[in-house]
Amino acid sequence: MNKKRLAVAFSGPSNSGKTTAIVKVSNILQDRGFKVCIIKHDPKDKARFDKPGKDSYKFSETGADVAVVSPNKTTLLKKDTSTIDEMIELFDNFDYLLVEGLKTLDLPRISIFRDRLDETYFSVTNAIASDETIDKNEIPSTIDKLDLNNPDELIVWIDKNAKRV
Repeated sequence: MNKKRLAVAFSGPSNSGKTTAIVKVSNILQDRGFKVCIIKHDPKDKARFDKPGKDSYKFSETGADVAVVSPNKTTLLKKDTSTIDEMIELFDNFDYLLVEGLKTLDLPRISIFRDRLDETYFSVTNAIASDETIDKNEIPSTIDKLDLNNPDELIVWIDKNAKRV
C-alpha cells in the first residue's frame, strides 16, 4: 500500500504546547492506522540519548555515528546535522512526518500560541493553533486559525495543506 508521505512542521515559543499538540495529533493518526514519524529540533543541543558508563555512550564518545538497535526501537546518534531530505530517506515508509521546530525548513507550518502571540513567527506560519487566551482578531487574515484544543481540526488542516515528500 502506498504511504501518504505528508510532512508538516510545528513552531512556537517554549511552553506554548507544541509537544502536547504533536503527541495528540500523532496518537489520533496512529489510532486510525497511519504510520507517523516525528522529528524534534534541538537547537540548544540539550537532548540526551545515552548515559555515561553505557556502551552506547562510550561508542558515541569516539566521535563515530552510532545506531543502537533493540527489539523495540532503533536509536541513531549521528555526529552531524541532517537535512530534512536525509531524514525523510531514513524514515522512508510513513504517512505523516511531524516536525517540531526548524523554522527555516520549507514546510507548511502550524505555529502554536497560548497567552501571547509572537509576530516574529508570522512570516513562516501558514496556520496558528491557539486557545482561548489568544485574541483571534490579532491574527493576520492570511493565516488560518485553528483551535489548539481540537487536534482533529489540526489533522483536517494537515491533510489539506501538508507537503507531499
